[in-house]
Amino acid sequence: MKNRLEELRKQKGINQEELAAALEVSRQTIGSLENGRYNPSIILAFKIAQYFETDIESVFIYEEEKND
Repeated sequence: MKNRLEELRKQKGINQEELAAALEVSRQTIGSLENGRYNPSIILAFKIAQYFETDIESVFIYEEEKND
């Protein structure tokens, strides 16, 4: 799932460690989210959206896989 996490984090002027601390997750989790290697739980997705004062759809971009 694509996301705007890195973009939003940089706009806020914080690093991965600061965001991780605010969300009570590891810095590695933030890095994995930003690189698209990890999709968050629904609870973490809500926490992220609340932290950036936006909705989940503004942070995470869901694209259905196309079956040919």
